[in-house]
Amino acid sequence: MWKYLCPKQYVRDIHRINLNSLKEKGIKGIIMDLDNTLVPWNDNAVVPEVMNWIEKVKKSGFEACIVSNNDGRRREDITEIFDLPAFWKAVKPRRRTFRKAIKMMGLKPSQVAVIGDQVFTDILGGNRLGLYTILVRPLNKREFIGTMCVRKLEKIVLFGLRRKGYLK
Repeated sequence: MWKYLCPKQYVRDIHRINLNSLKEKGIKGIIMDLDNTLVPWNDNAVVPEVMNWIEKVKKSGFEACIVSNNDGRRREDITEIFDLPAFWKAVKPRRRTFRKAIKMMGLKPSQVAVIGDQVFTDILGGNRLGLYTILVRPLNKREFIGTMCVRKLEKIVLFGLRRKGYLK
């Protein structure tokens, strides 16, 4: 069970991700969660540092896309802002949309990283497919009510992962 819930990396935010290190691991594509990973939950407010990081990802030669459980009401705004393909209503941790994203990028699962702020959606879904999983801390505390409830269980899981030595 732990192997499906344990990210390969746990960092404060996307800016702490070493893109060169990912390349050295054979990663060629990045799937990114949207809410509380790139932008605050249910918000289109993109800070310049995030836009700069997205541009750095693109200039580094990575394929990239967004996979979100969000219903897509902000679809056009977000895809235009980031100039990235996006998949909405992903129902993560289900694998279907992750597979679509991997296929769209023309890569193998072993060549793809997934970055997100939730253990039970982004990390579980990515690990089930053998993706390189990176957990980031949520951008802020404002979230969907269901997510707030799951965060309590997530804290217990992260504590257990640290205690067992799986997570630093």
